[in-house]
Amino acid sequence: MVRLFFVLLLLLPALSVAEGAVQLALEGKPPVTLDEVYHRDGVAYLAVDEVLPVLGLSGSWNSVKHIYSIKTPRGRAQMSPGSQFLRLGGQFQPLTNPPSFIDGRLRVDENFVVIHLPALLNLSVYYRNLDPTVEQLPAPSSLDRLFSFLLRKQKPAGVKGLRAVAIDPAHGGADPGSMGPNGLKEKDVVLAVAQGLQKRFKMHLGLPVYLSRDADYSLTAAQRFAAVNKPEVDALILLHAQAALSETARGAVLFIRPQEQRAADGGGDSMALASQLRQALSQAGILVTAIERAPLLPLGQGDLPTVLVELGYLSNSTDRELLGQSAGQERLAEALYRGLKAFAQQQQEIE
Repeated sequence: MVRLFFVLLLLLPALSVAEGAVQLALEGKPPVTLDEVYHRDGVAYLAVDEVLPVLGLSGSWNSVKHIYSIKTPRGRAQMSPGSQFLRLGGQFQPLTNPPSFIDGRLRVDENFVVIHLPALLNLSVYYRNLDPTVEQLPAPSSLDRLFSFLLRKQKPAGVKGLRAVAIDPAHGGADPGSMGPNGLKEKDVVLAVAQGLQKRFKMHLGLPVYLSRDADYSLTAAQRFAAVNKPEVDALILLHAQAALSETARGAVLFIRPQEQRAADGGGDSMALASQLRQALSQAGILVTAIERAPLLPLGQGDLPTVLVELGYLSNSTDRELLGQSAGQERLAEALYRGLKAFAQQQQEIE
């Protein structure tokens, strides 16, 4: 029954990527219809180079620094693909969703259009989504609703340790994810690390590792979770790399779902997995800044041990050297393998 439902989910592309249209205008001006609007998990994304002229603004892309600058009455605002912040002078404003390259163009979400741009203009902006069905689908919970049933422990009684692991290398295809100033792409880094991790599991433990993608191609939200739809999968690792407008931010960050039932030792199995990964990364000389509980990340609502690993910052020269070289990617894969192996041994002892 679960597999049949999962097949049905694959037939729902409107929940992952779809096209629509919006109307946009400055207050008192006639609305302009923008018909190249993409919807991802209930969030509308618009091409920034189409939005700005409608509002009397202009912007430019720096292909060397991978920063998009917007000339506004309050000064020059800057943003970067994959970054959660908009920089205006010396201040950083958090964004609901980071800008992203989709289908070859830099796009921003509708919150950027209706919240951040009016604040930069000190003017009201008229905005209307002409696809109300998609507009009403809340982004933070849609993925949870669809896939939380997949992210539940399915281990039979008496079975100990790990039987298989699912790895999700983020982005892919037309979506490069975060980008470094030298053109290094998140999608390439995480795929290389995932493949190195998969190879180690097969060679040393003989355990299967299922990748959501094994090459550079795009995935729908449903396809991305297909790797988890294996009855023997006992852990899920999501691999990412981030970027910041400040070059000083560096180090790996591990995220777990906040709603997982906490045990007496301060966390469930996801916390135990994250702790083993942090220890292994630290022993390999890789800086880990924190383990965070993140309510807005796509970690699902189940209790399958799940950790989202931000491997480092492509905007930081030290992290970029690690992430951009094959030796560094192998080092990351080896450390993650050792962490997962330690978690497997721990589970075998306590179950």
